[in-house]
Amino acid sequence: MAIFCDGDTKILVQGITGRDGSFHAKSMLDYGTNIVAGVTPGRGGQTFEGKVPVFDTVAEAVAETGAAASVIFVPPAGAAGAICEAADAGCKLVVCITEGVPTLDMVKVMPYLEERGVRLVGPNCPGFINPGQKVKMGIMPGNIVAPGSVGLISRSGTLTYEVVDALTRAGLGQTTCLGIGGDPVIGTSFMDALQAFAADTETQALVLIGEIGGDAEERAAEYINANMDIPVVSFIAGRTAPPGKRMGHAGAIVTGGSGTAAEKKQALEAANIPVADRPVDVVPLLKEIWRDAPQ
Repeated sequence: MAIFCDGDTKILVQGITGRDGSFHAKSMLDYGTNIVAGVTPGRGGQTFEGKVPVFDTVAEAVAETGAAASVIFVPPAGAAGAICEAADAGCKLVVCITEGVPTLDMVKVMPYLEERGVRLVGPNCPGFINPGQKVKMGIMPGNIVAPGSVGLISRSGTLTYEVVDALTRAGLGQTTCLGIGGDPVIGTSFMDALQAFAADTETQALVLIGEIGGDAEERAAEYINANMDIPVVSFIAGRTAPPGKRMGHAGAIVTGGSGTAAEKKQALEAANIPVADRPVDVVPLLKEIWRDAPQ
């Protein structure tokens, strides 16, 4: 099973003729993703890779193909508008890969999506991949995943790849690998993702990769402790980051003494969630507490 969408979901790509959009759209097609349309203003009537029709607007693409979800590869200045355009056209799932979207733009976008019942993943994220359903909405490498029963949620794209590769090499396939992004204002949060995984009966274990800044990991720990009975392990990036210095992601900053790795580790361990000291320790720790894991 998969969270958020399945292999039958019709997907469109906004920015499909751009440098990044075309590269990753081809990768998604090669993986098996059901891409039915692309959108680039002024390029309507063209065809991508000889089989995907390109439209000038999302509304036209949805009307002609029945697309229900969108993945966005447009420059930061246009990303918020692209998200709203997808929502207005009827897409109920939007994944925004774009990095550098202004925070004030996202502050305006979020209530707009909430009013329309649209789920957003990102921005500034790798998106997600469902190995069992052959669905990839984003930029995660398809060659490192495998179908299985482990779910993964992460604020860090690079660490996602590292841990997923280790899971696959250990014989632990995945249901869904989800990167939620590291910006201060994002769509799908740890809590949203945890609720989706909790409802997925095929997810039998979970890896949660957090980082310094904010209190999302602390709230996730509370939710897991109260609502989930599957094995969960975690890793918190940024243990050695000095207070006040941003480490890569806009949201990864320790301010006023809060949001430290130590605080997050304490909250997770208080909820009986083991926390690995290094990314390489995540898989051995999961196998240690998960009796059904391959040895």
